[in-house]
Amino acid sequence: MSNQKSTFIDPNDAVLLLIDHQSGLFQTVKDIDVPTLRRNVLALTKLAQIADIPVITTASVPEGPNGPLIPEVSNIPNATYVPRNGEINSWDNPNFVKTVEETGRKTLIIAGTWTSVCMAFPTLSALAEGYAVYDIIDASGTTSNMSKDITLARMVQAGAVPVDTMSVVSEVQRTWNRSDAEEFASLYAELVPNYGLLIESYGTAYGEGKKTNK
Repeated sequence: MSNQKSTFIDPNDAVLLLIDHQSGLFQTVKDIDVPTLRRNVLALTKLAQIADIPVITTASVPEGPNGPLIPEVSNIPNATYVPRNGEINSWDNPNFVKTVEETGRKTLIIAGTWTSVCMAFPTLSALAEGYAVYDIIDASGTTSNMSKDITLARMVQAGAVPVDTMSVVSEVQRTWNRSDAEEFASLYAELVPNYGLLIESYGTAYGEGKKTNK
């Protein structure tokens, strides 16, 4: 039975977990190009700030070859970083679980490197404890497409919902009739540069049209 309690993400019940986005691990990512991966992760951090979604980060042995968290993650304002004691599955760290529980929220939006380990293991653990889990596939990376496909099958069977960064931004936004709509438009432009050009061309044409009609 799926643990999902709602068809769509409720930003008021959501926590963003960014797990092991580390410089060393990024060198092993083969299923997505790293610049795109970093851009998607950065967009999620900005989304969390716009929508006031708590962010929890963690790293696996950052003093070793896995490397430190990338700046896009380590510099997130107001994020909570949870150090680990060697646990591969972040959910095996009691302080990590406690930090999630203290938010009082039951919907987890998870991204991690590797997809097959750093994202998958806490996903399976959280599902077993009744959390709703949305896994952001294009803000995660792993060693091969085969690894990603196998992992997706396993997580979906367990009850997780695979999503991409764009869909998460749109689900959280829900409507253009909001005071921060321009901030969301900027996010879309960063995620899809051609969409940014579309906004730019529309704005130019609309502005010139207004001038002509005066």
